[in-house]
Amino acid sequence: MEERRRMATPAAAGRDEQQWKKKKKKTKTAGGRWPQIKSKRDLQINRLKGSSIFTSFIEAAESVGFVHQGSLGPAKGEAYRDNERISVNDPVLAECIWESGLKKVFDDIKVQEKVAVGLNPNIRFYRYKVGQRFGRHIDESVDLGEGCKTQYTY
Repeated sequence: MEERRRMATPAAAGRDEQQWKKKKKKTKTAGGRWPQIKSKRDLQINRLKGSSIFTSFIEAAESVGFVHQGSLGPAKGEAYRDNERISVNDPVLAECIWESGLKKVFDDIKVQEKVAVGLNPNIRFYRYKVGQRFGRHIDESVDLGEGCKTQYTY
């Protein structure tokens, strides 16, 4: 049976770090940017801003409460991190977000012969205050079981 992989956008590493580093050197464009697979305009979903869905997500996240996330920093092998986060494991929410139209954004994208089939059920909400940031980093793949593995982060 064919292995299914879950992915969203090419913002994270491939299977193996050494292999990824080799490919990174080959596929990186000038200025240290990732190759463009779709225009940023096509990956942003601005029409949600100000909508009742958008407002509901913000209200729900704020009612749960954000937790500060920090890191040891680059000197300790970690990306600089100073933000607030909520992490919710909700397969139903992930499927609803995917089916609500996000799936269509990725219909015509193939990366290393793989296509997006859904979202990681570990949904994260981030909040940044003035001056906070999360440095450049590589998200690791997550084995979701049943032959599914996250590949990219959106």
